Amino acid sequence: MTLITTNAALKEFCQSLSSVPFITVDTEFLRERTYYAKLCLIQISGPDKNAVAVDVLSTEEDIDLTPVWDLMNNPEILKVFHAARQDLEIIYNLSGKIPAPLYDSQIAAMVCGYGDQAGYESLVADICKIKVDKSSQFTDWSQRPLSKKQLTYALNDVIHLVDIYLDLEDRLKQKNRHHWVNEEVRALINPALYEIDPMETYKRLKIRSPKARDLAVLREICAWRELEAQRKDVPRSRVLKDETLIDLAYQKPTNEQEISRIRGISADMAKGRLGKLILDVIAKGLAIEDQDCPQPDTKSPFPPKLSASLEMLKMLLRIQSADHDVAAKLIANSDDLEEFVKAPQNMDSPINHGWRHEIFGKTAHDMLDGKITLSLKKGKIHQQAL
Repeated sequence: MTLITTNAALKEFCQSLSSVPFITVDTEFLRERTYYAKLCLIQISGPDKNAVAVDVLSTEEDIDLTPVWDLMNNPEILKVFHAARQDLEIIYNLSGKIPAPLYDSQIAAMVCGYGDQAGYESLVADICKIKVDKSSQFTDWSQRPLSKKQLTYALNDVIHLVDIYLDLEDRLKQKNRHHWVNEEVRALINPALYEIDPMETYKRLKIRSPKARDLAVLREICAWRELEAQRKDVPRSRVLKDETLIDLAYQKPTNEQEISRIRGISADMAKGRLGKLILDVIAKGLAIEDQDCPQPDTKSPFPPKLSASLEMLKMLLRIQSADHDVAAKLIANSDDLEEFVKAPQNMDSPINHGWRHEIFGKTAHDMLDGKITLSLKKGKIHQQAL
């Protein structure tokens, strides 16, 4: 069991992996009390399974993670993660780059027929024939020293991932589906996925029957809260809770008395610096020109006349996902199906591109064009060309 706590050991370990074809990577972090995730541990293994845990919070010396970032950006080494998004967000925020080339075993598992939620624990059980001990999953990874049980848990994550990766690779080769995984991974390596525009954060909040002015105020106060949370490095809710922002957008208080009536804002807050700041932000939202206010989402209701086609398309999706042994959710979600039924020729639809078009889109077009029918024979659904 190896825990790296010095820069010399870290540099030596990363150099030892400079010529391997792939590494498996995982992280342990905390983010309950901060805006930015607090990285505590990075686990890395080569194909030989001689895994190490890099103690980012080492008490022995300040750890310089440059050798790790250099390894992550080595174009000759494939970086294997499971459910990579949170790990990638942390790495991108700390290093300014996204590891490449990249492989996500959760995506690969969904492509190989492991269902919509290809969990790490179920993959270990199925592929490695091992039951994962998850009792250390929610421990405080910032506390030192780390226990032997914690380190075993952390290192096993990347050790088992070696076998999972090799098994999934064999399946992908047999099915000739590497390009499917590559298409999905492209979305993960887009830096825009990990960059937050404060002026767009208001879209995360659901507000009932909003007017344009409500949204203008909500946009301003959400942007202000985001910047405050970043500046203080605290969770958004520590600045103001979501429900408080929504109340502010609806009520639009303009003075101390009015703002003190908003839930989540005490009388002391209303009188103090925070209350004045919030009132200034609301005034900014109220001053926006009508034409510059964000417009409410006016998504039209789904046309009833297309309901039958939509239901048939859902059935076809289940058939095609089962026939091709790939998770239906990965092929298309409900919104994708609705938009496709309304505009089958829209090339912005993911159903009209890549591997999704190969295994589902073509057949979906044929069904909507009346070129095939679905029938039930002896309890099984069959497709039949006309």
